[in-house]
Amino acid sequence: MRLIKTSVFLVVTLLFSCNEKEALQTKITSPDNTIQIEFNLSEKGEPTYNVQFKNDEVIKKSTLGFDLKEAPSLKENFTLLNSSISSFNEVWEMPWGEQTEVENKYNELKLELQEVSELKRNLTVVFRVYNDGLGFRYEFPEQENLSEVIITDENTQFNLAGDHKVWWIPGDWDIYEHLYNTTKLSKIDALSKANHSNLAQTYIPENAVNTPVTMKTESGLHLSFHEASLVDYSGMTLKIDTVNFAMTSELVGSEITGYKVKRSVPFNTPWRTIQIAEQAGDLIESKLIVNLNEPNKLGDVSWFKPTKYTGIWWEMHLGKSSWDMASGKHGATTKNAKAFIDFSAKNNIGAVLVEGWNTGWEHWIGFEDREGVFDFVTPYPDYDIKEVVRYGKENGVEIVMHHETSAATETYEKQQDTAYALMQSLGIHTVKTGYVGKILPKGEYHHGQYMVNQYNNAVIKAAKYEVAINAHEPIKATGLRRTYPNTISREGLRGQEFNAWALDGGNPPEHLPIVAFTRMLAGPIDYTPGIFDIKFDKYKTENQINTTIAQQLALYVVIYSPVQMAADLIENYEGNPALQFIKDVGVDWQKTKVLNGEIGDFVTIARKEKNSENWFVGGITNENEREMDIAFDFLNTNDVYEATIYEDAENAHWNDNPTAINIRKIEITNQSNLKLKLASGGGFSISILKK
Repeated sequence: MRLIKTSVFLVVTLLFSCNEKEALQTKITSPDNTIQIEFNLSEKGEPTYNVQFKNDEVIKKSTLGFDLKEAPSLKENFTLLNSSISSFNEVWEMPWGEQTEVENKYNELKLELQEVSELKRNLTVVFRVYNDGLGFRYEFPEQENLSEVIITDENTQFNLAGDHKVWWIPGDWDIYEHLYNTTKLSKIDALSKANHSNLAQTYIPENAVNTPVTMKTESGLHLSFHEASLVDYSGMTLKIDTVNFAMTSELVGSEITGYKVKRSVPFNTPWRTIQIAEQAGDLIESKLIVNLNEPNKLGDVSWFKPTKYTGIWWEMHLGKSSWDMASGKHGATTKNAKAFIDFSAKNNIGAVLVEGWNTGWEHWIGFEDREGVFDFVTPYPDYDIKEVVRYGKENGVEIVMHHETSAATETYEKQQDTAYALMQSLGIHTVKTGYVGKILPKGEYHHGQYMVNQYNNAVIKAAKYEVAINAHEPIKATGLRRTYPNTISREGLRGQEFNAWALDGGNPPEHLPIVAFTRMLAGPIDYTPGIFDIKFDKYKTENQINTTIAQQLALYVVIYSPVQMAADLIENYEGNPALQFIKDVGVDWQKTKVLNGEIGDFVTIARKEKNSENWFVGGITNENEREMDIAFDFLNTNDVYEATIYEDAENAHWNDNPTAINIRKIEITNQSNLKLKLASGGGFSISILKK
């Protein structure tokens, strides 16, 4: 990754004696002075902070600290030994992403604390404040009286300034695959979502929410709470105090260990993040999360190419074929894979995913002991992996490997080198991993420290074999794609397959206009868009997609991922003129602009393709039809473009007439304006090609 520009550090260090009153307080502001953080120690020596935005309180006085196993808590009796302020500014380049260049500009406040009690343990709190929000973390420096930390609770508090409107999913220790709820903070009831009959992995032990959790204040300010750089630590949920309008960090635990995190000193926690925006769209444009991660540790990753892909996947969810051979309708055959390769080669789609290619699928569901069920190098007899790869290369199409671990972590860990080496020998650079089921060993959860390390270590090992990972049933995205750019995408939400399963009626029209302002703030999403057969009556008469076909096209722009699937069956694409947008649309971007948006209602995003002058625009709405005025002032001055518009037809509707689409071409410049009508559950997409 090329570093474009870095400023010199400006460091001012303030040293105070413990007797000086002002040593108990220090402040820092964002580079543009709109955000202010104030740190204090209470009379009991508790570390506290508060946050203001343009002089209005965002976070009221909130405490910081830890409860430890077999050791006194680290949350009071502190004094401030040292306070330092520094500034930093750089522009770094993304090897792939929503934009090419990212500004990383912040002011930092570092506070070195020590207990006044006999142990005199040291703890450092670091705040970084940006123009779009802030991050803070705990640092445990090397010291005599503390060599190991076993955390039973992290008590990071966020005392909100009001009863905000919140878009949330429950603080599930195993999955993120819940529909979003929209309530006041005082009405959050995550426990009502526990023991979901259709989500066997789910575990929700208390009234908490998962992050990112996004909210809107009475004054119209938008806030989103998350974490960055989650490494060798437990994932954070946020426990809700519905009476005092507060949230407190609640780390995912383990039934095996009985604690949340175990680390040797020195170490740093992940960053606790708050994105702050006056306009909802500014949350999407924010790069706070990736900026709080370390720079690229892998160097050149040009072996991974962002791409669109098709695959043997959706047909299994529809019941047309299956993952296993015993069913008699195995999907991952050499013949079927070649058909997808032919289709992809013909339609500017660079890769094909093949699921169900390896032995073991007959035994993985319903078996308590799933260790040893799968191997990741042995194909079924009807799938010639070498021939499929050869045929793909002959036609300019890559193969995406699939590793379903069935959450049997020890089996996968033992086989990773062999599996990745096979991929390397075949020239396969991307794998989709899965972790369906309760974690083995029993008592661990998908989002605890044990699994955080499983996911991250897989990424690090895969990089040695030039393999990029698209993880399903994953740990949350926290910006590590900057540090390890082979972390390309992940699921981590209620995806498209829920529409095929018809759980709770599928994903409602408001789902994705919420996802864009919540889950997508964490990082790329493998949502698998592009379903044209909205009703799929041939296979599941009771199921459907709850959008129009025009919205399915718009998702290629709205929901970001460097790997975007054309997920439908080949026969549903052939002969449909809407396929042209999937053929044309980019997948790697030079610039991204959010043109409008309100959480849960609508959003429109424009993206400029990397290495071309082409722009693509996508807009989606919820169940409400609406009109949008789109200005094209982001285009180059004096240039003329041909715009192909894919829009809901006059009588389109997500349920009544979802495939009604109108396609037209017009000439536009940066002075042009366009009024578009979006149907209920609808959308539009525009390809803008320079003439």
